[in-house]
Amino acid sequence: MAGSKFKSLYVCSQCGYETAKWYGKCPSCGEWNTLTEEVRETVSRSSGVPVQARRTASSVPVPINEISTEDEQRYYTGSRELDRVLGGGIVKGSLVLLGGDPGIGKSTILLQICGHLGKVLKILYISGEESKRQIKLRASRLGVNCGNLLVMTETDVEIVAEQIRSENPDLVMIDSIQTMNFKELSSSPGSVTQVRECTNILMRTSKSLDIPCLVVGHVNKDGAIAGPKVLEHIVDAVLYFEGDKQMSYRILRAVKNRYGSTNEIGVFQMGDSGLSEVENPSLMLLSGRPKNVSGTCVACTMEGTRPILAEIQGLVTNSGYGNARRMSTGFDYNRMSMLLAVLEKRCGYYFSSMDAYINVIGGLRLDEPAVDLAVALSLVSSLKDLVVPEDVLAFGEVGLTGEIRSVNHAAMRVSEAARLGFRRCILPCHNVRGLMLPEDCEMELVGVRTIRDAVCALGG
Repeated sequence: MAGSKFKSLYVCSQCGYETAKWYGKCPSCGEWNTLTEEVRETVSRSSGVPVQARRTASSVPVPINEISTEDEQRYYTGSRELDRVLGGGIVKGSLVLLGGDPGIGKSTILLQICGHLGKVLKILYISGEESKRQIKLRASRLGVNCGNLLVMTETDVEIVAEQIRSENPDLVMIDSIQTMNFKELSSSPGSVTQVRECTNILMRTSKSLDIPCLVVGHVNKDGAIAGPKVLEHIVDAVLYFEGDKQMSYRILRAVKNRYGSTNEIGVFQMGDSGLSEVENPSLMLLSGRPKNVSGTCVACTMEGTRPILAEIQGLVTNSGYGNARRMSTGFDYNRMSMLLAVLEKRCGYYFSSMDAYINVIGGLRLDEPAVDLAVALSLVSSLKDLVVPEDVLAFGEVGLTGEIRSVNHAAMRVSEAARLGFRRCILPCHNVRGLMLPEDCEMELVGVRTIRDAVCALGG
């Protein structure tokens, strides 16, 4: 008897690594207990078709200076925030992956795109999670009602690809990739192999017909898109919806974009009629800010080309336990620990027996080193019960010797703060030199060299 038609493989659910035997720890990514067994049908390597017959126009090498980009076209989604994150709109033939927690607004924003582009484009909306009636009810709530929007409920990816070829729409939306399945694979929908192969089929269909495709992806408990990491390498852009679904504000961030910057963010607010744009995120993040209260300081961070002001709150209190507790929300915990060590060693502010907490208001996550100074001032403000005036903001990177190092785009940060009513800015002294500001900018610049200088500038 010939060899078995089926073979058993173990596939890592994190990175897609395949092996013939089971390991407790994945040899590729190092994660534990991620190898799951899958049974596959063995396929002969030879297809029986000569290579010459399989060659297409796209497999012929062409000099790069003969490739034309004059017909490059982007579809504007009707949302300036979304277009900003995408790099100027949806590129024809692109494959965009949209991830986020359940209930964050992924399906909502897809239908809102359909409501705008469906007036002039033919759109095919494919759902594997909801019935057509459910989609209609949600579309009615969002005010989406256009004849160019075609709705289809299907989970077989081959039928989906065939329908795309027959309908030839201008835009395709898949909700979601974890519900799609490839019949030739024996594994269940949502597995590593199914997600990878289904994405490959959609990618080939989208590229061959030059049709943009937006794909929704679920996330796992760690916040990463479920499925193998290779899924993010296949697509052209990866967008993440961030924010607590219990709060109304949502932040859309690009972690990969072949057609634009990955530093831009879009800010939305969830309401009864769907997602609405927040054109001034700084004003939103500073709304409801307490006055004449210690432990709060405003920082200015750069998200791409956009300066955003955010309120950082710090709380320092006596520890009721043997070990002091540290907690950080919206700011890197390890960097917070470093700042506490610098404040103790270089400035003489002792936190060893104190609990310390940092919170960034509005659900924003700050990763830029330029917010170090504001975090340090909020901690010192809470420790000494020193009030930071409401018209003061601070930015600058803190070094291990307690020095304040210069940051980029200082003029844009100061101009944005002045536009929102701030009158005093504490910043690195190196940024004050040669800082070019508009003539109508009424801002007092306080250049500091160390954290001690910054605290003294507040009257501490």
